[in-house]
Amino acid sequence: MGKYGLAAVEAVSLIMDKPDCTPLKGWNQSTSEIYGENTNSQRKGCPKNAFLGLCEAGLITGISKGNYAYKSHSLNKMYALEAVRLLRKNSVLANDKNRLWKEVMKGQGKSHNSQMDVVLALWNKGLIVQEERQE
Repeated sequence: MGKYGLAAVEAVSLIMDKPDCTPLKGWNQSTSEIYGENTNSQRKGCPKNAFLGLCEAGLITGISKGNYAYKSHSLNKMYALEAVRLLRKNSVLANDKNRLWKEVMKGQGKSHNSQMDVVLALWNKGLIVQEERQE
């Protein structure tokens, strides 16, 4: 598991353990502990927005759907949501981060920027809701 995946898992743990810990606070605390406070890696937006997007959508077990990010229409959120949709259809994709990313991007030649590390770490730890919720 990469460091951003570890940060996502630790953020969920912080959120579960502390009732006043929001997804953004949990992410910031876990990335500060891993990378150091206010470093470029700690502030990196792609994995953070993927994590917050999953939280906003109510896709992380124990975290209520809500508004947690600065931008509600983040591309990184969309990438994370699409990755979860694909994993639900074909969980074998959890074994190949690059293939998952390629399917998320529908063949576009764009490199992933740790969004899939976040999604796969949460998926593999059983922290992503496995079935689509009916509303």
